[in-house]
Amino acid sequence: MILKMLEVGPYMSNCYIVGSEKTKDGMIIDPGAEAGRILEEVQDSGLSIKIIVVTHMHADHIGALGKVKEATKAPFAVHEAEASKGYVDGASQMLNAMMGRSSMGIPAVDRKLKEGDKIDLGDVHFTVLHTPGHSPGGICLSGPGVVFCGDTLFNFSIGRTDFPGGDYDQIIDSIQKKIMVLPNETKVYCGHGPATTVGVERKVNPFLQGHRLDF
Repeated sequence: MILKMLEVGPYMSNCYIVGSEKTKDGMIIDPGAEAGRILEEVQDSGLSIKIIVVTHMHADHIGALGKVKEATKAPFAVHEAEASKGYVDGASQMLNAMMGRSSMGIPAVDRKLKEGDKIDLGDVHFTVLHTPGHSPGGICLSGPGVVFCGDTLFNFSIGRTDFPGGDYDQIIDSIQKKIMVLPNETKVYCGHGPATTVGVERKVNPFLQGHRLDF
């Protein structure tokens, strides 16, 4: 599997470029900023982008979405809970406010994802895990030995839950039932910060030790 991670934008969000070494079918996860840099990495990888997946519609994960979609012509996918026009328009307004300028806007959703959906990149396969708590339609993508978890789980931490639609108990439930059931050696690629593993987080993440920690 081809896997590239780019830390992009002022909020240092992680964008991932993933694909099949065999077929060169590829996916972009969370194009948060720096579209030109993302597209250069895609070109260098030799991948043909078949889909752009957004783990959740917060501004720091969609800042380059419009330009990346325009360049690749790939369909844009997000969980159905965040695919409504109202939600997308709200995300676009947040993006403009956070970036301090007018963006090119967020394109229409091409594919509405739900729990258990499959994303196939040639011989590399991913399953959609609905993990609300940081946002209503937050998702993770579980693949061969890896899980891309957006802002649901971080290295020694979890996604914040004080944004509209966030819920502390819900995010803990999502992590325990969807991520902690994966093998210990599963590599966890987060929306911000360094990667970790399921086993490490199960053992040392303070939010998963049975103690409520409020922000």
